[in-house]
Amino acid sequence: MFLRMLAVGVLVAGLVPATAAAETAPRFDRLGRGVISVHTAQGNRVGWRLLADDPAGVAFNVYRDGVKVNGTTPGGPTGVLDAGAAAGAAYTVRAVVNGVERVSAFAAEKSLTLDSTAAAATRDVTIQVPPGGTTPSGESYTYSANDASVGDLDGDGQYEFVLKWDPSNAKDNSQSGYTGDGYVDAYRLDGTRLWRIDLGRNIRAGAHYTQFQVFDYDGDGRAEVAMKTADGTRSGTGQVIGSASADYRNSSGYVLAGPEYLTMFNGQTGAAVATVNYDPPRGTVSSWGDSYGNRVDRFLAGTAYLDGSHPSLIMSRGYYTRTVIAAWDFRGGALTERWKFDSNSAGAQYTGQGDHQLAIADADGDGRDEIVFGAMAIDDNGTPLWNTRLGHGDAMHVGDLIPSRAGLEEFKVDEDKSKPAAWMADAKTGQLIWQNASCACDNGRGVSDDVYAGSPGAESWSSAVSGLLNTSGQNIGRKPSSANFVLWWDGDAQRELLDGTHIDKYGTSADTRLLTASGVHANNGTKNTPSLQADLFGDWREEVVWPTSDNRALRIYSTTDPTSISHVSLMQDRQYREAVAWQNTAYNQPPHPSFALAK
Repeated sequence: MFLRMLAVGVLVAGLVPATAAAETAPRFDRLGRGVISVHTAQGNRVGWRLLADDPAGVAFNVYRDGVKVNGTTPGGPTGVLDAGAAAGAAYTVRAVVNGVERVSAFAAEKSLTLDSTAAAATRDVTIQVPPGGTTPSGESYTYSANDASVGDLDGDGQYEFVLKWDPSNAKDNSQSGYTGDGYVDAYRLDGTRLWRIDLGRNIRAGAHYTQFQVFDYDGDGRAEVAMKTADGTRSGTGQVIGSASADYRNSSGYVLAGPEYLTMFNGQTGAAVATVNYDPPRGTVSSWGDSYGNRVDRFLAGTAYLDGSHPSLIMSRGYYTRTVIAAWDFRGGALTERWKFDSNSAGAQYTGQGDHQLAIADADGDGRDEIVFGAMAIDDNGTPLWNTRLGHGDAMHVGDLIPSRAGLEEFKVDEDKSKPAAWMADAKTGQLIWQNASCACDNGRGVSDDVYAGSPGAESWSSAVSGLLNTSGQNIGRKPSSANFVLWWDGDAQRELLDGTHIDKYGTSADTRLLTASGVHANNGTKNTPSLQADLFGDWREEVVWPTSDNRALRIYSTTDPTSISHVSLMQDRQYREAVAWQNTAYNQPPHPSFALAK
């Protein structure tokens, strides 16, 4: 993606603005056209972004190697076929308003070339596998590429990847045993590695231990990278945080002693810019729900515009019993705590309400973001907004799931056998809209999004409930074949099904396979998730990123299907952009925007 950031204001487009936006406006990613070219037998299929401040009826001129080759219809899709063009041609795209070409702020922007396959376009970003090792108990381990995120780390107007590496002996918190160190790398799209952070022996490796955020927190035009650290963590420039020799692992491989830190890293160099004590500290391990280390180290992370204008870092600990959520601001090179929510002081009714993920959204419509934390929501000022008291679950979705209602909704599945198997609630008040009867089981997976054009709004389904449910919770037919990720791929307003390394189209009698990715692997065991799903470049459809089977590249898959829909880049929707940032957290969930694409 071609992305630039501004210190102040909502300057999100690739057109030169007449004046800067107000200081109070939220700072979003500033996007260029994100032009991509895919060579096919018919020529080059060229796509680009529609931007938030493009006027209605904007048209575009397409240039190949500096020569105009095509023009588009005002208000039409942002893609053309340059018939007969040779592979490797370079393209630029210029907006045309009332017959006049606009000057682009990204005049030097180069188109990105993707390779054509039978069902998609791909691009490989070379990555470097860390060396394996041996644990104190004599177990050997190797590394696999895991979750990824994106941000403009060096301010060059182009996205870089931030990638987490997991050792083969990574553990769930419930599992004893040593793990190898966790690593976090940064890569340009050409495969250049910018830095590598070694989290060290005192950060256990696994889905619940390291949640990293990539965002421009201080508004300097370059994204930072934030994560929990410990004694022995080594930055991308070789700095050691705390004691390099400290080893707090016990004989079961858990780390239940020693200092814990929160570190903001420079995105360009990987240097540790600011380190503070992690809040809350672990304290007495058993106070989090068990004595061996399962619940104490359950961490989540996100990014939220708590004041409506500036991004804050959200870090949390615990969700089975005690829950603590802290908001941090990064300004002037320093991390300061904005507020802290603690169920110990808020009340026992707020214990055990969290999920294995969170969502960030303007739940109450006041222009400031809330933290939707499973069965409860925390307001932008750190106070409780609402609480359904329906407890912990493994999956939830927040968006404009019922377009006929004002505001946003949350769909969630429950683990408590005495609670509803799944439910839909108003995101502003927590009031239940509908609920399924208890299944007397752990309803482990669930999805809610518009996958069927035959019913307005989002359809919802889950592992333990029969059928596909409409916005009223009524069964309207066959349940999809997977309950995992969903994405916009084939060009219509409905989302498709993403599970493992394949994409399917929902149908009332059977699903249709659209893509089976080749030579790549999914992540996170039974969760079967990609490294990243996001609208990275081209038009509004989403890309999927999987590691190659040998873990030597991140392979980006992009659709080659045409579309008649013209829509602003999803990355210019605040909720969607924040969702891309928190997507790597624990049990990964797909990103949802604040709007419904199909009304």
